[in-house]
Parts: sequence; C-alpha cells; structure tokens
Amino acid sequence: MLNRILIVEDDRAISEAVALNMQFVGYGYAVFDDGKKAADSLADDHAFDLALLDIMLPGIDGFELFSYMEKYNIPVIYMTAKTDSASEIKGLMDGAEDYIVKPFDVLTLMVRIEKVLKRTGRLNTVYRVRDIELNSETRVVTKAGRAVELQPLEFDVLLTLLKNKNLTVSRERLLSDVWGYEYAGETRAVDMKISNLRKKLNLGDAIRAIPKLGYRLEER
Repeated sequence: MLNRILIVEDDRAISEAVALNMQFVGYGYAVFDDGKKAADSLADDHAFDLALLDIMLPGIDGFELFSYMEKYNIPVIYMTAKTDSASEIKGLMDGAEDYIVKPFDVLTLMVRIEKVLKRTGRLNTVYRVRDIELNSETRVVTKAGRAVELQPLEFDVLLTLLKNKNLTVSRERLLSDVWGYEYAGETRAVDMKISNLRKKLNLGDAIRAIPKLGYRLEER
C-alpha cells in the first residue's frame, strides 16, 4: 500500500512542486490550500501517514490545525516561511516531527519525509516497478512472483532507484549512498551494477542513462 501524505499549503507553486515529487516517488497525496477546509475534510478521510503543514494559512493556521492531526494520529512536518526561533520551538514542542523553513530543496524535504515515516513505523517497505517487487525489510526481490538473487550492492542500487523512481540519481549520489564514499572520479562500479540489474531483471529499457548526470528508473 502506498504511503499517503496530506499537504496543506496556500502557495500553489510550492504545493504543486511537492505534489509532483510525491507522484514521482510513488506517494499518494491530497492537497488543500485552506486550513479550515483541510480540518473539515478529516472527518471523512483521515487515512494519512504524514501531514505537511504550512503555518500561515487561510481559515485556521497550521498551529491550530495541528490539534486535528493529533486527533487522528497523523505525524506532522511544518514547512513554513516563519524563520523565528519562537515559532520553531512552539511547533516542535507541540509535537511536530520536523520543521523546515522556506525556501527549501524539495529533494531534502523528501528525505525528511522518509525519515519521519521510518521513525514512526509508517514507511512502506515494498517497492514495485513493472512485475518486480522489492521488500526493503526482508531484502527479497521477486520478478513475476519468483525470487531473484541480487548481490548486496545490486540490491541497494535498485532500492535507491526505486525510492527515486522517475527521478535522475547521480552516480555521485549512488556512490555515497550505496558504497558509502565520496565521488573520486571513478564510476565504473556504479555502471557495472546497473548493467547487472538490467540483465537480471530485464530492465534494459527502464533504467535510462542520463548523459553526464546518472541514471533514472522510469515507469510511465
């Protein structure tokens, strides 16, 4: 089941950028631009694993909206233009999981979302593309229901690509996240693991090499 995120943000450019990345990564989501409307909607639909709340909202503000999230046990990350320490302290003391100040990098936000989902025990551990399924807890990969044996580094490369499905992941990031060291001009290790994944999982046309950037696992 997909993780589902509630986005309450009255800046359309921000909410659309966040929602687009949700779509790419594979999260479900709902978007509201008014705090009161978001609060009222929860009576009928509160099946969310996390809420991203602006603080300065029409209707009711994010701090007041937090009490509704508590009622339905929905963890909260504030994403706000309020840079004063008093607001950040209030948000965190009230019980928010994180507080991120605008402008922010959307990919950084996605990492923070994953960390909160994992910390609260809500992170979906099963990732899918085509007929392939990867379970990040059991570290089992299946294709059309049959287990496929991957080397540990191959598994971790595939997991990183799946977590960033339809997004370009640089070779430098793969080296850092999977191998655990900084880019030093040598990327053949990454290219070899990608080649192995393409062959073992028949993903030759799905894992695209992006010139001078890295790789992208595509699913349309």
